[in-house]
Amino acid sequence: MQWNLIFFLNSILLGAGLAMDAFSVSLANGLNEPEMKGGRMNLIAGVYAVFQFAMPMLGWLCVHTLISLFNSLEKLVPWVALALLVYIGGDMIMSAMKDNGLSEDEEKTSLPFGKLVVQGLATSIDALSVGLTIEHYPVQMALVSALIIGIVTHFICLGGLALGKRFGMKFAGKSSIAGGLILIAIGIEIFVRGIFF
Repeated sequence: MQWNLIFFLNSILLGAGLAMDAFSVSLANGLNEPEMKGGRMNLIAGVYAVFQFAMPMLGWLCVHTLISLFNSLEKLVPWVALALLVYIGGDMIMSAMKDNGLSEDEEKTSLPFGKLVVQGLATSIDALSVGLTIEHYPVQMALVSALIIGIVTHFICLGGLALGKRFGMKFAGKSSIAGGLILIAIGIEIFVRGIFF
C-alpha cells in the first residue's frame, strides 16, 4: 500500500461510514441537552473520536497477533452494542418520564462521563472489524488511517450535536424520550446488521 490520494480518500470515507452510529447518538445527546456549550460538545465528539480511532487500531493489532480470538469476539459485537445502547436509551426515557413534572426553566441534567464512555464504546465496537480492512497496512499507515477516521468522526459528531440541540430547543419536553428511542433504534440496527448481514 502506498501513501497516495486513494489511501486518504478511503480513510475519510471509512471514517464517514463508521461515524454514522456516533452521529445518531450525538443527535440524541443534543436533543437531551439543548443548552450544551461548545466545550462540552467538543468533549462528547472527542470521546467518540477517540473510540473510533482506537477500535480500528485494536482490530489491526488483533489481526496481526490474535486472529483466532478476534474472530470469536467479533460474533459478540452486535450483542454488546445492543445491550449498551438499549440500557442507555431506556435510562434516558425513564429519566425523562420521572422528570416530567419539572418546569421548562429547569436545566436538564447533562450526560455523565461514565455513560458517555459507554456510548463511545457501543457506537465504535463494530469498528473493530475495520482491522480486517486495514490489516495489510504497515503500522504507520494504519495509525494515520485510524487518526483520519477519528478526526472525521469528531466533526460529524459535532454536526449531530448541533442539529440535536436545534431540535431540542423546539421540542424541549419530549427531546429526552426521542433521544432514548433513537439510541434504542441504533442498538437494534447494529444488532440486526451484525447478525443478519
